[in-house]
Amino acid sequence: MDFWYNLAGIATAWADEAGTAAATTAQTAAQAAGDPTLEQPNLWASLLSMFLPMAALLIIFYFLLIRPQRKKDKQVKEMLDNLKVGDRICTIGGIYGAIKQIKDDTVTLAVGNQDMTMVVARWAIRSVEEVTIENDAVELN
Repeated sequence: MDFWYNLAGIATAWADEAGTAAATTAQTAAQAAGDPTLEQPNLWASLLSMFLPMAALLIIFYFLLIRPQRKKDKQVKEMLDNLKVGDRICTIGGIYGAIKQIKDDTVTLAVGNQDMTMVVARWAIRSVEEVTIENDAVELN
């Protein structure tokens, strides 16, 4: 078995030596002819093979991670900007309530059966429920 590995190694080395000699001869002939494009033929190929996978990864990350997150952030910002008195909301802590008052960065909620007031930060609102207090026929609390 070792005989075949040695024979394959000798053949590979012999082919590499012949290829290197032919490439050196062709490069020397190109330099003598004054052709600057053939001086380093593998430079652009090696640069392309090195940067192409990185560029592909950046594109994949953009479309799979960055773009959807920006879209979600835009929707949350729109939702927080469109809050109005009477909207039924859910906070990130799981508290359901109706908006009684909106200030700059705070929202006053009516929570529970006795309409207990609670002040929360505007960023702490997770979602606005579909049913509002004004058009609700059933008791929400």
